[in-house]
Amino acid sequence: MSGHSKWSTIKRKKGKLDAQRGAMFTKVIKEITVAARQGGGDPEANARLRAAVNAAKAINMPADNIKRAILKGTGELPGASYEEVYYEGYGPGGVAVLVLAQTDNKNRTVAEVRHIFTRHGGNLGEAGCVGWMFHKRGYITVDKDKASEEKLMDLAIESGASDFRADDTQVYEIYTEFNDFEKVRLALERSAVPIATAEITMIPQTNVKIEGKEAEQMIKLYEALEEHDDIQKVYANFDIDEKLLEQLTN
Repeated sequence: MSGHSKWSTIKRKKGKLDAQRGAMFTKVIKEITVAARQGGGDPEANARLRAAVNAAKAINMPADNIKRAILKGTGELPGASYEEVYYEGYGPGGVAVLVLAQTDNKNRTVAEVRHIFTRHGGNLGEAGCVGWMFHKRGYITVDKDKASEEKLMDLAIESGASDFRADDTQVYEIYTEFNDFEKVRLALERSAVPIATAEITMIPQTNVKIEGKEAEQMIKLYEALEEHDDIQKVYANFDIDEKLLEQLTN
């Protein structure tokens, strides 16, 4: 998980998320629409929709926008029909890359994703080539200056977390099984723990250490994929030294 956690920390420090708020609105609206279509329009009964609505509120999306996205998903309002698809491939240095997209035109999106991979020293592979390397898990982070390590670890483990890490990043990392994510997140909220990140993610079983030009190319590939309007999430098993990662993203 080295790549994911370090990358998330660097992005938040840079304020990149605020700079891309317009793109974030588009992606969150797509996620709300897909979640409502797949599981219904009631956030209390649809955990995925509830998470998407929470993400929308975290970026100050107006309530009317959220409501319209839900109604489009349930078919009560007209709108584009988005299909969810995974793309798999390899980045520089043999890094495994798993991409989640939501698109209304798969032919267009796959061509553009393939071009991004090729342009940045990677290659788009066949379905299943790297997906087996990742497991769906809950992932929660808390800034280290916001909580006591011992108390947070006890709370996380007692509420059902499968792992707790306080490594060389600036956040505590809490991992859960997919079905335990909401239970752990709610336990932290009830204890007034300020959560920095709370999401369902794909955790790689192993990481690939890269440096130098390969690291530079990998970051450019990752950024280009993340910035594409149809791409919701990018997962990769790269491990880059945090100082180098910060240099490459400045």
